[in-house]
Amino acid sequence: GPLGTRLKAPGTWGSLAGLLFFLLFFTHLSPLYYLLACVLGAFIAVLFCGEAELRLRERDPGKIILDEVIAMPLCFIAWHPLLRVLPHWAIFLSGFALFRFFDILKPLGISRLQHLPGGWGVVADDIAAALASCATLHLLVWLWSGR
Repeated sequence: GPLGTRLKAPGTWGSLAGLLFFLLFFTHLSPLYYLLACVLGAFIAVLFCGEAELRLRERDPGKIILDEVIAMPLCFIAWHPLLRVLPHWAIFLSGFALFRFFDILKPLGISRLQHLPGGWGVVADDIAAALASCATLHLLVWLWSGR
């Protein structure tokens, strides 16, 4: 779509779309449905991103932002308890910023996941970046609250 092909910094726009996706569809899900939606989204993204690589004849094309979109909800696993310390906006802004940090720099071995075959390589690094963001967000809130 236009976010990946017509705008500069498509990964950032895709992440923003992923945050909106989370806010619209995930905020009121039970933990079980949250997990199921994330797994289903990841599976669909692997299929679509793998096919996109074949059709575009590119490895992890920047035009494809579905990987960022489906990864963003993973940044906010168990986010409700964080509300005791931070307002909604601070949690969402922090999760977004942390995701962009981990997605761009790909530390902690995240970059190696891009070498997985097909759509797995496109999606796995974003999932790992989202999980690292989630863990970091929870750790920072825990340290901030002094607990």
